[in-house]
Amino acid sequence: MAPVSAKSVMIVGGSRGIGAAIVRHFASAGATVRFTYSGSRDAAASVAAATGAQAIWSDAGDRDALRSVIRDAGPIDILVFNAGLFLAGDPLELAADAIDRMIDVNVRAPYHAAVEAARAMPGGGRILFIGSVNADRTPFPGIAAYAMTKAALQGLTRGLARDFGARGITVNTIQPGPTDTDMNPSDGPFAAALHDVMAIKRHGTAEEVASLVGYLCGDQSGGITGAMHMIDGGFAA
Repeated sequence: MAPVSAKSVMIVGGSRGIGAAIVRHFASAGATVRFTYSGSRDAAASVAAATGAQAIWSDAGDRDALRSVIRDAGPIDILVFNAGLFLAGDPLELAADAIDRMIDVNVRAPYHAAVEAARAMPGGGRILFIGSVNADRTPFPGIAAYAMTKAALQGLTRGLARDFGARGITVNTIQPGPTDTDMNPSDGPFAAALHDVMAIKRHGTAEEVASLVGYLCGDQSGGITGAMHMIDGGFAA
């Protein structure tokens, strides 16, 4: 495989948190990096300025717009789908439209992004989805719909691994546990409850997740596909 510095990388959802750490990881290795964002224009501009990556506004829930962005990027060697929505609450009270929006972004979008990228992806390419430990463990009430969307990525990963395996394209999902970002800060009101069910009593970091992404996209990981990779501090142990 060519070195990472010769790769074209697309990250869907790269302006904040884990996504921004993934952008920084690949940019620091010299790759050509593009990333999408939707609601965080200032954060996206900051990441782009610091890394030299190209920031592209796109709503991941808009299927046609997302496919167009990926198609216009030309052949992509590495696709990382990180965009996602988190909605929690009593399922008897959550708005149906909000749940459907989460399904659009968390389930439909990664499918369409991966398929569109695969059309022109060179042999040996990499497709990665950022899922969640909640696909395997939901120890708290109120996250049934969110857990459903992340569990859907498991079936998608296994199926696309079969579909694209003959071309040497690997498809994997990374399932972080509690990770220190602005959406789930390590000093937030739920941190202690989360740490109680973890083997390692701390939040993970976005950089730790980005390092695992980098490993799964390297030439040493060509035989790893159709798999879910936990990085959760033992949350699901």
